[in-house]
Amino acid sequence: MSKHRKKNRTVSLPSSEQVARAYQQDQYRKRYRRTFVSTLSVLAVIAAVAVLVSTLFLPVIQVSGNSMEPTLSDGDVLVLFKSKSYERSQLCCISWQNKMLLKRIIGLPGDVVSIDTEGNVFVNGAQLDEPYVSDKTLGTCDMTFPCQVPEGKVFVLGDHRATSIDSRSSEIGCVDQEQIVGFVLLKVWPIGR
Repeated sequence: MSKHRKKNRTVSLPSSEQVARAYQQDQYRKRYRRTFVSTLSVLAVIAAVAVLVSTLFLPVIQVSGNSMEPTLSDGDVLVLFKSKSYERSQLCCISWQNKMLLKRIIGLPGDVVSIDTEGNVFVNGAQLDEPYVSDKTLGTCDMTFPCQVPEGKVFVLGDHRATSIDSRSSEIGCVDQEQIVGFVLLKVWPIGR
């Protein structure tokens, strides 16, 4: 007899139940992977659309500073909307020297704006009713009044007149309409304040 004898090995085949269970597990893994990949794809598309919408139509900004108190406070998160039309007393965000400033439109193109020493604002000779201003003051002002708003520009003021740097300063002056990033649509954070 030869030393290299082959041993008889018996191979047991899986039962039909085991085959069915393995098949079901394999199908489950495939469905899970498909669902996972499609969910990630949908989330990526939603995120891309959200970024596109927020960039082009509804920018989101956070208030930094107190120039708009008591209307807006430091840390408030706002949604803006972009529009070519606007009106007096509307809150807007302007781009100035790589900064975003939140201000209120006071004078439209062609308006004559004047501010007296007590901080009362007059537009075209009529005093503005400004319930959003808690402390009227002339504040930081080196402009000469009355001032006529040039075409294509707006005159803006902050609500906290003592600290706001705005159109009263010759550094900013009347703001070009192209500098308007958007208008305040709503405050989304903090909720309830």
